[in-house]
Amino acid sequence: MPPSAQAVLDTLSRGELLSQRDISRETGLPPRTVRYALKRLLEAGMVVEFRKVSDLRVKLYAIADGRRACEGYNRR
Repeated sequence: MPPSAQAVLDTLSRGELLSQRDISRETGLPPRTVRYALKRLLEAGMVVEFRKVSDLRVKLYAIADGRRACEGYNRR
C-alpha cells in the first residue's frame, strides 16, 4: 500500500465521514494524491463511498467496516 493510501486510511480510522477536501486538509496531501489513494482503497474494499444528502456532488468516505461512521451519517 502506498504511503499516501496509509495516511488516508489513518485519517479515516477516527470513524468520521470525510470528503476528499477534508482528507486533503487533514493529511496535508495534494488533492490529486488523495483521489489516487481513495481509488486504490475503494478498489481494495477498504473504504466505502457515500453521497452527501444535502449536496449530491460531494462524496464522503469511511472505512468499510466503520459502522459508527455510517450511523453518524444517517443522523445528519
